[in-house]
Amino acid sequence: MLMSGRGREAKIHYLPGTFRLLSDGDHVRCAITGAVIPLEQLRYWSVARQEAYADAAASQEAERRG
Repeated sequence: MLMSGRGREAKIHYLPGTFRLLSDGDHVRCAITGAVIPLEQLRYWSVARQEAYADAAASQEAERRG
């Protein structure tokens, strides 16, 4: 359930089109901006880098940085 671990950062394994919770939490942090991303709002991530992004711009910046 997404609301388990309220107030804690989740540990996630990112997969193509989905993700799997490895440890309970209700949010992750953007790898580019450091912004808190509630799990119910998580839409952007990299399977290859196993990191989350707050929005499309942050995802594009991660791609640019390589």
